[in-house]
Amino acid sequence: MGVEDVGVPNAGTTAPRRDSGVLQTADRALQVLLAFRDRPEWGVTELARELALDKSVTQRLLATLARRGFVLADPETRRYRLGASVGVLARAAERGGTLEATARPVLAELSRRIGESTILNVPHGAAYRCAVAVDADGPVRYSGTVGATIPAHGGAAGHAIFAFYPQDEVRRLLGDAPLARYNELTLTDWDTLARTYAKVRAEGVAISHGEYDANVTSVAAPCFALDQIIGSIVIIGPHDRMATKVDTAVDLVRGAAQRLGDLLSGSG
Repeated sequence: MGVEDVGVPNAGTTAPRRDSGVLQTADRALQVLLAFRDRPEWGVTELARELALDKSVTQRLLATLARRGFVLADPETRRYRLGASVGVLARAAERGGTLEATARPVLAELSRRIGESTILNVPHGAAYRCAVAVDADGPVRYSGTVGATIPAHGGAAGHAIFAFYPQDEVRRLLGDAPLARYNELTLTDWDTLARTYAKVRAEGVAISHGEYDANVTSVAAPCFALDQIIGSIVIIGPHDRMATKVDTAVDLVRGAAQRLGDLLSGSG
């Protein structure tokens, strides 16, 4: 389901092919950073084994990254975690509009092809947030509000994101309090959500008929970058128009999510 990670080996894979345009030391340092997407901390020996690198090389790479604040070493355990510089760059990318600039053309093309509004949503604690929205043409349409948040259990866009979170993390985020009910179709118990999430993982798409807004049908697909869930793309519109478009929307939204993931991963 995830986007192919070109040039970054995972456990059990062979080293990437050489590319004359790639600086090997820099590429190895980036491999080290990307290893933290799967685990919060690493020891030198296990990281060297994971990346098929010499232990002394791995130690020097970590020391270099630590000097610039990209990783931090625990003085007692001698294990490494991501440092503050990673967050600084992430916030700079968001302020610079990187996500919007990349996603908007994908959403615009999707909206043109389906004739409905399209939205990129990103996780936001126990909710999801509208990050980029493209409205459909015409007097009757659903308009996404950039910055607006909706609880995680509120419809297809949220299901397409949180189905790919560790389930114990989802339960922790949602808490023990009863989930808000927006109408009789809202999913408000964990067992139903868990079954819905399993179906989303199996089919790669989520469909909601009025779970959050009773007048709306939405079709959403998860978007992955470097094998990590980063959000969902959703097609959303009035029931009467979407009723005949769901099958088409499923294929289109899957393709759009794959396209955006490829672009964000540098392989598009």
